[in-house]
Amino acid sequence: MTTPEAEQSKASRPEERLEKAVRAAEQALIEYEIAVETFRVEVENFARLHEQRLGPLYARIEELDARVAEARAAQTQDPEDIRRAEEARAALLQIPGVEELMHGWMDSNGLFPEAAAMLTDQAVRPPERVRPSEEARKLYRELARKAHPDLAQEENERKRREEFITRVNAAYARGDEKLLQELAAEWAAGPVQPERQPSPADELYARLEWLSQRKELLTLVARELEDGAIAGMLRLAPDDPDSLLAEIAERLKSDIHQRENDLAALLTQE
Repeated sequence: MTTPEAEQSKASRPEERLEKAVRAAEQALIEYEIAVETFRVEVENFARLHEQRLGPLYARIEELDARVAEARAAQTQDPEDIRRAEEARAALLQIPGVEELMHGWMDSNGLFPEAAAMLTDQAVRPPERVRPSEEARKLYRELARKAHPDLAQEENERKRREEFITRVNAAYARGDEKLLQELAAEWAAGPVQPERQPSPADELYARLEWLSQRKELLTLVARELEDGAIAGMLRLAPDDPDSLLAEIAERLKSDIHQRENDLAALLTQE
């Protein structure tokens, strides 16, 4: 049986209000995440539908624009018309982010020399030898003497030293004097002391802060979605987006017809 004093003490725990605030914030964040995710799915679905129905029409317009520009340049031989035609054609052939796609094998100008050499069975240029500076050699010798694992008495300290020396060896192999200096300063500072375990109140405050940051991140995501062109189109016809796409498609078909007529007229004049 609990006394009234015990009940009062339990009810007035300093963490109780924090716990309630955390639970309320968690529930609110869940509802907000659901709303943002629902909106994101709607936008992405409409974006896919937009690409499926209108993508070929936009591509046809871009192709016709390039062909019209090329026909006009061939007719006038004007340097400015030629430049416009080259830019219009280049825009169709451009491959964005090719360096990332090819993982360092090529860029927009073609294969790197090393990659070309490998594909043609030519000798690949070996990497240049690293010659550590005198200061780097000095730092390496000092660190190797101070942090050698054999100087450790305990197993945990030995492992710490082995991991540290591995980093030292890697820095020296690259001749990285700056990194060796940083490692020397790290060793001089000593091992990182274990952190103080947070109190229940600290953990609750940290949880509230995380929930707040998560809410801010979701707000940014929602704002980016709302500011996008696809969301803007959705707002024009939230109840019947299909009719909006059909209307845009008709306008694009009209533009295509006009461009085809312009191209035919230019080709006839040649």
